[in-house]
Amino acid sequence: MKKKIFLFFSFLGILSGIAQDNRKQYFSHDVGIFLGASYYIGDLNSSHFAMSQPAAGIFYRFNYSYRVSFKAAFNYGSIQGDDSQSSNPDQLERNLNFKTNIMELSVRTEFNFWEYRTGHKNFIFAPYIFVGIGVFNFNPQAHYQNQWVSLRNLSTEGEGTPLGTRKPYPLTQVCLPFGIGFKLTLSQQIGLGIEWGPRKTFTDYLDDVSGTYVDPNKLAMYKGGLAATLSNTSKVPGAIADDTGKLRGNPSTKDWYFYYGLVISYKLKSKPKECRGAF
Repeated sequence: MKKKIFLFFSFLGILSGIAQDNRKQYFSHDVGIFLGASYYIGDLNSSHFAMSQPAAGIFYRFNYSYRVSFKAAFNYGSIQGDDSQSSNPDQLERNLNFKTNIMELSVRTEFNFWEYRTGHKNFIFAPYIFVGIGVFNFNPQAHYQNQWVSLRNLSTEGEGTPLGTRKPYPLTQVCLPFGIGFKLTLSQQIGLGIEWGPRKTFTDYLDDVSGTYVDPNKLAMYKGGLAATLSNTSKVPGAIADDTGKLRGNPSTKDWYFYYGLVISYKLKSKPKECRGAF
C-alpha cells in the first residue's frame, strides 16, 4: 500500500513539475551508465538488500528543464532467493531456491526537487524521484545436483497441466519502475548520482513459487521425474506425499525486484535554449 501511495504522489509531482516549470527550460542530453546491484522480495526472501547481486545498465536522458527529465534505460542484473538462508522455520523446511537474470528496458520521468543542471555552478545537486514503465525478461532456475535447472517448463505447480488452474507464466512481462535518487555535478560534462528503484511486477513467479503443491506422481507423468523432484525439495522425510494441496507460496502477493547503485552521466555538447519568464 505504501508503494502505491508513493507511486501516486510521484506521478502527481512530476505532472505538476512539467506543467509549472516553464520559467527555466534548459534542453540538454545525457548518456551514461548505471553500476550497482539488484535483489528481489518474494516468497523466498523478505529482507531488503539481502542476497544482492551485481547489476549494470546504460541510459539516454533528455533534460526538458532544470527540474524535469525523460529517460530511456536498459538494465541487466541478477536476483536470487534461498530458503536455507532464512531464519523462518517454515522456509527452512520448504528448502526451495532460485536465481534468474533480469533484462529490463524502461522509459521514465525524473523530477528534481531542486533546480539542477550538470556543469552549472549554482545548481550543483538535487534529490529526485522517478516513475515510468518497463518490459523485463526473466527465467528462474533452481540449483540441483551441482547444476542450474530452468524451472518454467517443468511446471512445478502444475501450470499448463490438468493438475493446476494456471497457464504457464510468460517470461517477458511489464513492470513499473519508480524510486528516489540524488544527483551531483562533478564537472562541466560529468554528473554523479545514487539511486534506489523498486520494480512493481504483475507476476508471482519470478521465483517459480506461488500456489500449492501438486501430486508428485501425477506431475511426473506429465512433466517427468525431475519436475516432481524440484516441485518439493522439503527436508522432512515423507513431506512430498503429504504436502499435496498445501500452500507452496503466497498467491495473494506479487514479486518485486530492485536496482540500486551509482549513476554516472555525461552531458552531450549542444546549444542550450533557455527561456526565463517573469518569475
